[in-house]
Amino acid sequence: MSLKDFKVLVTGKMRPVAYEFLKNEVTLFDQQEQKFTPEEFDKLLHEADALFSVGYSKIDDEFLAKAPKLKIIGQFSVGYDHIDIMACHKHNVKVSNTPGVLVDAVADLAYGLIIDSARRISRANNFVFDGTWGRHKAFGLTTSLAGKTLGIIGMGDIGSAVALRALGSKMKIIYNNNHQRTDEAKFQAKYVDRDTLLKTADFVLLACSLNPSTMGLMGAANLALMKPTACLINISRGKVVDTDALYDALFNKRLAYACLDVTDPEPLPAEHKLLSLDNITVTPHLASATKETRDEMAMLTAKNILACLKGEPLLTEVK
Repeated sequence: MSLKDFKVLVTGKMRPVAYEFLKNEVTLFDQQEQKFTPEEFDKLLHEADALFSVGYSKIDDEFLAKAPKLKIIGQFSVGYDHIDIMACHKHNVKVSNTPGVLVDAVADLAYGLIIDSARRISRANNFVFDGTWGRHKAFGLTTSLAGKTLGIIGMGDIGSAVALRALGSKMKIIYNNNHQRTDEAKFQAKYVDRDTLLKTADFVLLACSLNPSTMGLMGAANLALMKPTACLINISRGKVVDTDALYDALFNKRLAYACLDVTDPEPLPAEHKLLSLDNITVTPHLASATKETRDEMAMLTAKNILACLKGEPLLTEVK
């Protein structure tokens, strides 16, 4: 059996580099030119040996029951909380994701949001564009990063990459993780319990994964532990933060500022109450959205799919 006999179904548009890579290797059912109808998709899913998953559509037992030949789901992202891994195991379907390749891009965005939360760059831009500056009104004073404490919840590859960037701003680093890092000296970081981090940090960065222990982690109780002058930055998953509790804390000035690249719900509707606040910045889940990073993610997804179809170990398998 040649690779061309294998059918790979793509759930959305692929990066051109991955499309060119795969189209000559396998039989590709892609949506580059035209989106499949639900009926067309289900018919192709029944024949598919592999799924190139773009986006976060739910993949569960019901979905997998429609794909009797499926061998692998190549997820074009790091996050995979929309995929029922236990159901995949039951159906003998492997799952891959794209860790590692997006660390720098996400860390850059996270660090940018930390700076924005301190210096209110996005708000200052609006101040100019809406003509307020032209009316000779003062924007007001903001906050320096030097000497401030950054608390990182989730000191993995991304969290530690942000720590290195924050050191350039002469920030102090504390962190909370599932375990204390043996290399924390490299980041000049100090391990503390979560309550201490929340009570101490001037900036709290959420860089943890979404799982049962972090779902709704930043609810009313934990937000109340933060200093009223503190800023919250979330680049993890929207559901790590209780949206209503965050709104309440920001509206009542019990929290100074928040920067979110992920939200719950997502996308955030234009009329959402969070967007009525003047102490929040929201970006449209663009942490990994650089051309270079997305190309690397797409190629890693494609290579994982080919490895599975060849009977080889996956490069980045989700166990």
